[in-house]
Amino acid sequence: MRFAALSLSLTLCAAPALGEISSAKFTQPTQRYAHGVLGDTTEYGGLEMTYSDHGGVKTATIILPQNHVFEDLTPRLADIDGDGSPEVIVIETDVKRGAALAVYDENGKRAETPHIGSSHRWLAPVGIADFDGDGTIDVAYIDRPHLAKTLRVWSFKNNKLTEVANLRGLTNHRIGDDFISGGVRMCGGAPEMITVDAGWSRIMSTAIENGQLVSTGIGPFKGQRSLKRALTC
Repeated sequence: MRFAALSLSLTLCAAPALGEISSAKFTQPTQRYAHGVLGDTTEYGGLEMTYSDHGGVKTATIILPQNHVFEDLTPRLADIDGDGSPEVIVIETDVKRGAALAVYDENGKRAETPHIGSSHRWLAPVGIADFDGDGTIDVAYIDRPHLAKTLRVWSFKNNKLTEVANLRGLTNHRIGDDFISGGVRMCGGAPEMITVDAGWSRIMSTAIENGQLVSTGIGPFKGQRSLKRALTC
């Protein structure tokens, strides 16, 4: 098994709370995986995280093996384990097995979903929230938004991501777009996942009810402005 390398550097400056990741960015642009789903063939081989440590700020750098890339737009910071400090959530692709959703902190990879299973197969994150109301944080993505168009929700518990629900017929990305459509809104006290239907005709709101994903059409899709309006309730 091949693992990502981890390096550390120290910069003395004002620091946030001890052990808290304050920023993350992709590094080492590469063209070793020519999928181009986000509009070009440049992906990333490195992830740099800045975090506090005993009065200073350290930088942890993840270097992926040659058969992996970060096939993503930007790292997402969210407190997924409930310890008060954010982790980093990214799309990590195996060049032969496709994309997975991975969780990192300054010590390395914490968890990841299974890779989709074949090359040039991708996923598009929807959002991060406690979607099922059980007190633990979940992550949601569209599995193969151009093919399978399946919403999947995974719960983070005990350093593992476990799938808790899925539903076909939804998407949030078109091939070549350098952005992901939709997101998460809080309108009635519970998080709702905002995507479009498989045919890009209706804006859909999806929530977990009694352990099942339930989708409701909330209006016609008329471009990104209509989705932005839907996200603001």
